[in-house]
Amino acid sequence: MKAKGKWVWIVSFISIISCLLFAAGLGMSIYDYVSASKATVKEMPKPKQETSSSNKSTKNYTIVALGDSLTRGTGDAAGKGYVGYLKDNLEEKTKKKILLSNFGIKGQTSSQLASQVKQQQIQRQIKSADTVLITIGGNDLFQGGQTLQNLNKNNIQKLENDYLKNVDSILKSIRSANKDATIFLIGLYNPFSNLQDAKTTTAIVREWNYKSSELSANYKQTVFVPTFDLFQLKVDDYLYTDKFHPNAKGYKLIAERVASLITW
Repeated sequence: MKAKGKWVWIVSFISIISCLLFAAGLGMSIYDYVSASKATVKEMPKPKQETSSSNKSTKNYTIVALGDSLTRGTGDAAGKGYVGYLKDNLEEKTKKKILLSNFGIKGQTSSQLASQVKQQQIQRQIKSADTVLITIGGNDLFQGGQTLQNLNKNNIQKLENDYLKNVDSILKSIRSANKDATIFLIGLYNPFSNLQDAKTTTAIVREWNYKSSELSANYKQTVFVPTFDLFQLKVDDYLYTDKFHPNAKGYKLIAERVASLITW
């Protein structure tokens, strides 16, 4: 009995030692696994992310041009107009690709443009634009020279009021399609500053531009661009043979002024 009890005690002792060794080995294995996992997580490199500036450098710059014959480029032998020269100017200053959509219509009035900007195709183009250019009002005011025959104050006031109402509608339509694009409303010059009624027409154009500027100020990211002074001293040098539309020199002056206002 004593011998049997002794063997039981020896077997039990060996079993306990074996369990302790197994547990110790398991613990070391778990520790090594956890330590290796932590090291792997810590040393894993983060994915490289492109900065917004690098994305911006490759982005296209989209321009939508709206308005009358000045947007169309009437009077420029090359057919570019201020819009085309502006595109050339910007392409020299940036690596961005300039995407241009020109919807100018010769003879267009503000009421016609107010309708045009509501068209689905135009709204879609405006939605993706970085900049929207507008020349409008010359046909409203001068009416192909007919206004010169009736410079009555009340007549001019009615033309101006109708124009301002239409421009307000135009700007609202543009903003409904695109809340962030910069809008440039190009002011009027006076093509008749060398004629007999130059003093009167100059006063009319100045007032027209002032009201246009005040209206533009009501809209975010909307800039009124004066052109009156560009033509004031040498109007004949910058007009086409029709003595109304700019020639290439005149359009380049307008383009340079707009280009100086565009920021990236």
